[in-house]
Amino acid sequence: MRILIVEDDAVLGDGLSVGLRLSGFSPELVETCADARHAIAMEGFEAVVLDLMLPDGSGLELLRELRQSGSDMPVLMLTARDGLDDRVTGLDAGADDYLGKPFELPELSARLRALTRRAQGRAENLLHWNGLALDTARMSGRRGPEEIAFSRREYTVLAALMERPGSILSKATLEERLYGWQEDIESNTVEVHVHHLRAKLGSGFIQTVRGAGYRLAPEAAT
Repeated sequence: MRILIVEDDAVLGDGLSVGLRLSGFSPELVETCADARHAIAMEGFEAVVLDLMLPDGSGLELLRELRQSGSDMPVLMLTARDGLDDRVTGLDAGADDYLGKPFELPELSARLRALTRRAQGRAENLLHWNGLALDTARMSGRRGPEEIAFSRREYTVLAALMERPGSILSKATLEERLYGWQEDIESNTVEVHVHHLRAKLGSGFIQTVRGAGYRLAPEAAT
């Protein structure tokens, strides 16, 4: 799940990036309204964590621009200005949620999962495909009575595929989920994690589409 963080406090921004990545998200960090506009225009994010006061403008104005453009991407306002009037103004401007600073990372993660669930039309933290239930809160799977543990990066690849069942995801798309903008990409990382997932889920659970990428095998007839 790709998340854009718009936060000009470098220490807080870095902490958010690390914490959300450990919670199974794929966060990217920018510090200004201008960089946020560029990132939103160029990249496919599923939610935005937006600070209110930014060096080159107001996060509230950025939010209004986003809504006026027709975007329904979930936005969570994260700001020290959390009085009643501030919260009402932010929500009326189009924010989907509002969380005041200081905050606890588990609550932020849970709120982001709730926002993306609603955006995807799901009522629970579970993705289902071919008998596997993937718990996006615990980053683990269950097939019948068997619980299956995944590493963080195995989970990231599997969740990306299960969020778009039937779609072919390129290696580059999966690399974007595994790595941030500033990270070096290891050439065979995707192949290694797909190999590990097949060992846990069965060799046919994830298909390789030569020259295109990877997709989940079609669901078996019941």
